[in-house]
Amino acid sequence: MRTVAGRAPISRAAVAGQVGLTRAAVSTLVDELVRAGLLVELGPEALQSSGVGRPGSALALNDRGPAGIGAEIGVDHLAACAVDLRGEVRARVRVAADNRGRPAGPVLAELAALVDRVAGEARAEGLRPAGLAVAVPGLVTRDGHTVVRAPNLGWSRVDLGPALRDAPAPLSVDNEANLGALAELWTSGGSAPQDFVHVSAEIGIGAAIVVDGRLLRGRHGFAGELGHVPIHPDGPACVCGGRGCLEQYAGEEAVLRAAGLASGPGAIDVLAEHAARGDEAARGALRDAGSALGIALAGAVNLLDPETVVLGGALSRLAPWLLPALEEELGRRVTDPDRPHRGTVTVSRLGSDGPLLGAAHAVVQAVLDDPVGGGTPGG
Repeated sequence: MRTVAGRAPISRAAVAGQVGLTRAAVSTLVDELVRAGLLVELGPEALQSSGVGRPGSALALNDRGPAGIGAEIGVDHLAACAVDLRGEVRARVRVAADNRGRPAGPVLAELAALVDRVAGEARAEGLRPAGLAVAVPGLVTRDGHTVVRAPNLGWSRVDLGPALRDAPAPLSVDNEANLGALAELWTSGGSAPQDFVHVSAEIGIGAAIVVDGRLLRGRHGFAGELGHVPIHPDGPACVCGGRGCLEQYAGEEAVLRAAGLASGPGAIDVLAEHAARGDEAARGALRDAGSALGIALAGAVNLLDPETVVLGGALSRLAPWLLPALEEELGRRVTDPDRPHRGTVTVSRLGSDGPLLGAAHAVVQAVLDDPVGGGTPGG
């Protein structure tokens, strides 16, 4: 399945050469996967013929087979989408929703309705939902469904399983920054770096660490809480219970407040528009936020020595005004004398779509890993 995914259209003979099995063994496996609706044969015309011997039939992943359903709970929105085995988004919906401080029950009921809508659209396209993965802005139990803590939602110990019991199974839940980082890997066609720190922001700031192409989760699955790294230990109180955390200087609400703008859905676009037309308050707020990010990320770069830092989420929209101050701090604080501070930080090509796409692709990856038995989505 992974050989076909990475090289389609490809013949059975070429698959055999890649995976080291006999042609007969590959044909048997291919026939089984075709019957299961996971692979399709496109015919010899889809292959570039070498002109020697009889051309084989081209194989590809079935774009009318299993689909990954992804969902996202944001502080100011809810979203869901369906992605087929080839990675194409086949259905998608996003709605504005002020979820800060709302009880989990109504939020999850609305999310379940969006998931049901997207799954229905996928079925209408001939797809069959193979599972659901949900991105949340908080700490999630490893291999579980429970949000341990989501300070910016006001949630603690919330089990998503009961509210989503009618959603496509299996269900998995993960931190939005983790899924954003995995989306960078899974949708890059092999071009993404294998060692990077992915930083994303909404109301809060999260990070994910990828080492040798694998997500570093930590003992309890809570690695990457960059937003609660203290920048100034005697600074403002944070919702996490600490003081002077990065979120208090570079989180969405802090930056909007410094720029003199109101928070709410669409506020980041308004901030970017003000900065683009030269509003000094907006640009000054973003410079200060960039400096704070640089201080926090310098520690991460010194500790982990990643190939790059990727800015995702709302940070990608604001990168033109964040990067100069951020890179200046990195240049001042990173210990490697030969490491150029310019170019250490890149901007995600997925932007704010990363967590949602990562969630849907997590289900697809589980199918590719275990095409007959399914599997549990994850990184």
